[in-house]
Amino acid sequence: MRFDKGRESDNVEDRRGQGGGGMRLGGGKLGIGTIIVALIAIYFGVDPALVLQTASVAPPPARVERSAPAPEDELGRFVSLVLADTEDTWGPIFRAAGRQYEEPRLVLFSGATGTACGTGQAAMGPFYCPADRKVYIDLSFYDELRRRFRAPGDFAQAYVIAHEIGHHVQNLLGISDKVQSARGRLSEREGNALSVRLELQADCFAGVWAHHADRARQILETGDVEEALTAAAAIGDDRLQKQAQGYVVPDSFTHGSAVQRVRWFRTGLAQGSVRACDTFSANAL
Repeated sequence: MRFDKGRESDNVEDRRGQGGGGMRLGGGKLGIGTIIVALIAIYFGVDPALVLQTASVAPPPARVERSAPAPEDELGRFVSLVLADTEDTWGPIFRAAGRQYEEPRLVLFSGATGTACGTGQAAMGPFYCPADRKVYIDLSFYDELRRRFRAPGDFAQAYVIAHEIGHHVQNLLGISDKVQSARGRLSEREGNALSVRLELQADCFAGVWAHHADRARQILETGDVEEALTAAAAIGDDRLQKQAQGYVVPDSFTHGSAVQRVRWFRTGLAQGSVRACDTFSANAL
């Protein structure tokens, strides 16, 4: 990737080395059973926020920003550059639609950290918490992405951030709330199918970012797109389930298959249109 002329975002909180934070959700504490369920869920591709949010019996606390230094290491600065580029991309897209893009914050942590969706754990992988509008990532995930999922490269790392920012875009557009509300009226299988469409749309939105960022700032280099596609395929539900249990259960998919994730990232990359990412109206994924 070419970020030689890029800027770093002011919306990065570096909590690494600050400790794990309390295991709290809203006004109460999370039981160890809920934490275990959340960890098992993310291993099989379930959004941890969905699990943690359902454990809440109190409203989320008011959004409070912590004072945290900007990252100074190379990987931390890279993430900051990617976040800034998503801001420079989604801001104009929202303005063109007559809306204002509210920039999310990105939190770097080590091991565990407190969030408005419960305690974030490194084992969960990167995730977006709609309650505080923050993306959380333990950068050791990138080592796992390279070693376990065999998806190395800086653009693979950028794709991970762009996917989570895609969830933020869904939150701003009210899509996440509609999906969460609908899930409560559906069977588990139907709810899973709806979650797949939500996740594939986030993949498509990641492609939309890459489309506009490259057109405006020529960030892509040879091999970059292949890196993102490899990462998207590697974390498809079918591949994760095959790796974890030796067989695949399509009705339990929550993020989409490897083929689907690649297809929708390609759709966003090729068309650069939010409308092209309407996975909820698509007859075939």
